[in-house]
Amino acid sequence: MSPSLLKLGAVLSTMAMISNWMSQTLPSLVGLNITRLSTSDTLTQISPKEGWQVYSSAQDPDGRCICTVVAPEQNLCSRDAKSRQLRQLLEKVQNMSQSIEVLNLRTQRDFQYVLKMETQMKGLKAKFRQIEDDRKTLMTKHFQELKEKMDELLPLIPVLEQYKTDAKLITQFKEEIRNLSTVLTGIQEEIGAYDYEELHQRVLSLETRLRDCMKKLTCGKLMKITGPITVKISGTRFGAWMTDPLASEKNNRVWYMDSYTNNKIVREYKSIADFVSGAESRTYNLPFKWAGTNHVVYNGSLYFNKYQSNIIIKYSFDTGRVLAQRSLEYAGFHNVYPYTWGGFSDIDLMADEIGLWAVYATNQNAGNIVISQLNQDTLEVLKSWSTGYPKRSAGESFMICGTLYVTNSHLTGAKVYYSYSTKTSTYEYTDIPFHNQYFHISMLDYNARDRALYAWNNGHQVLFNVTLFHVIKTEDDT
Repeated sequence: MSPSLLKLGAVLSTMAMISNWMSQTLPSLVGLNITRLSTSDTLTQISPKEGWQVYSSAQDPDGRCICTVVAPEQNLCSRDAKSRQLRQLLEKVQNMSQSIEVLNLRTQRDFQYVLKMETQMKGLKAKFRQIEDDRKTLMTKHFQELKEKMDELLPLIPVLEQYKTDAKLITQFKEEIRNLSTVLTGIQEEIGAYDYEELHQRVLSLETRLRDCMKKLTCGKLMKITGPITVKISGTRFGAWMTDPLASEKNNRVWYMDSYTNNKIVREYKSIADFVSGAESRTYNLPFKWAGTNHVVYNGSLYFNKYQSNIIIKYSFDTGRVLAQRSLEYAGFHNVYPYTWGGFSDIDLMADEIGLWAVYATNQNAGNIVISQLNQDTLEVLKSWSTGYPKRSAGESFMICGTLYVTNSHLTGAKVYYSYSTKTSTYEYTDIPFHNQYFHISMLDYNARDRALYAWNNGHQVLFNVTLFHVIKTEDDT
């Protein structure tokens, strides 16, 4: 039994004892005679001359004890002591009645508390029953989620194995550097303790080995995209801007091509600073209008898709002439197989650490993406790969180290969703988010020299930084 129910029983028992005591004991305390009530609960007619009389009924309709006192005829001289006793008795009865009333109020309050607790306990019982019923369902759901996470992690196992091998090599380099640092510290303390020429040769040898190692880190796998960094706000909602990945470190020219059609004007700036300030250095009037926004500058030349055709144009900025043009066989054009945003973006030209590429779709490949490596001089297709990803479902794409990365949208919430390796002719689904700050991307290209993504985001020219997982090439790698 709960504490509240015990408390209620104790209060009711106390009230019954008090009522019984008043009816049985109070008259005898002052020496008064007791006349019992008849079975019909009516009082017997008593003459006042017989002395003080006290009568009690059981209870009134509210459960309270009732006492009736009949006083004898007034005789102040002979009855004074009993009068005082009667007054005292009446005061006690009043005090006890008040106490009983307080107990009654407390009892009612506790009773309501008990009812409330009973309701809550029933609710908890129902919740526990529901939890028990749902336990198996929840465990099944959690197990499935864990299994899916494990499936996502499985492709990382070969990457981690390669990383372990690379980490050992880096550890060896670190140890050699630490040893040389110790030697140099000793030389500072004791000039002449070691042969300077021998030490210098060791430093040069280590530097050469480190440079060779860095050359082997030219390619990597995309792991993360951060940013964007807003460089400038200009132009229409659609356009392209770029630098040359094969230019020297001192050559930082920027090229700017506004709109996706009906334009032939290319603007050149000597540096990013000039581009931001609007200090234009030169303007080129192309012989043909371009289609889309997927152009690329590579080794001093501009490569673009000629308007209303599947022809690729190579234009030299140095000579102002068309150096080559070639039709990309079977490639859809003029909004047949564009990216999700449209804009005649059927043919996407791009460059990475390996060379020049064209990404497009054909009827022969059911509208899915085709990747072709191009000869940068003749525009001849060197080799092609057919993927299973629909071109019209892609937001944008870019190449890094021979791997094509495809986004699932050009709008907010876009992420790199799919990748295809031309080295292994295999694909995988990825989940690499990036912040589409201005809600509409119409150009996204990788620059191997800057290790960054150039983007045109709703009239904003922005840069994204990329994090690559580098794999050190071995002698067996081609």
